[in-house]
Formats: sequence, structure tokens, C-alpha cells
Amino acid sequence: MKKEDKQQFTLRITQANSTQLVVILYEMLLCYLEDAAEALAEDKETKGEPDSFREAVRKARGCLNELIGSLHMQYEPAPALMQLYLFCIRRLALGEQRRDDGILDEVRKVIRPLCDSYRQLAELNSDGPVMRNSQTVYAGLTYGRNTLTENMADQGTNRGMLV
Repeated sequence: MKKEDKQQFTLRITQANSTQLVVILYEMLLCYLEDAAEALAEDKETKGEPDSFREAVRKARGCLNELIGSLHMQYEPAPALMQLYLFCIRRLALGEQRRDDGILDEVRKVIRPLCDSYRQLAELNSDGPVMRNSQTVYAGLTYGRNTLTENMADQGTNRGMLV
């Protein structure tokens, strides 16, 4: 994941409600799967160590573990989602062992429809951001050509902390 992607995800997390956070986790998972596929292709070309591939798969599993942790098992469809997440974790472990990008595609085929579904749900959720008292970010075009700047308002000492 590129530095710009991390910054964008961080910004979105500070402004997201609970449903949007799930969407962000799915998007991060898909991003890590893409990183793993790219690293695997690069490792095969250079015959190098698969460290970057393993790291991307580890981070993808971390996203799945967060998704599992966010489930409320007393409500539907949490048990079905749990089974899908566990399936993806098992497939990622097998893909890491075999260094098979076809298995990464299988996981993507499971996650993409879920991500799209949660995007639709996020549009219906009108709750405010989960994080209270976070920085307000204003973005806009400046006088520079095609330059986007972000200005942080209220950069006090209690960022993200309630006083």
C-alpha cells in the first residue's frame, strides 16, 4: 500500500460512521490482496525472497481478523459472514504456502461483492462519525495547477481525545 493510500484511509477512518468503517476494511483488504499479487509477480521475476508477498498476505489476514472482531454474532447475517471470513483466511494461508495468485483471486471474488453491498448500506446509514473530536479536514484546489491541498482546522493538543 502506497503512502498516499495510507493517508487517504486514515483520513476516511477519522470521518467514517460504523458502516463506512467496514467498507474501509474491505477496501484495505482488497488493496493488500493487490499488493500481494504484485509482490508475487515481482518475486517470480527476480527469484527473490517472498517477504513482501508474505507481509501483504499477513496484512490482508489482519483486515479479515478485524472484520471478524466487528461481527455481532447474535444478529443475522453475522454467522454466514464469519464462515466467509474464515474461508478467506484459510485460502490466504494456502495461497501463502503455495505462492499461488489464483487463490488470491478466489478471495477477491468473495470480498468484492461484500464490499459493494456494504457500500450500498453505508449510503443508507446517516449516523455521524464514530471518532468524536477528531480534526476537521478541508480539501480544495489551490492556485497551483491540478494541486490538491488539505488544511487541518483546530490542531489543538487534544486531537481525537475528549476533554
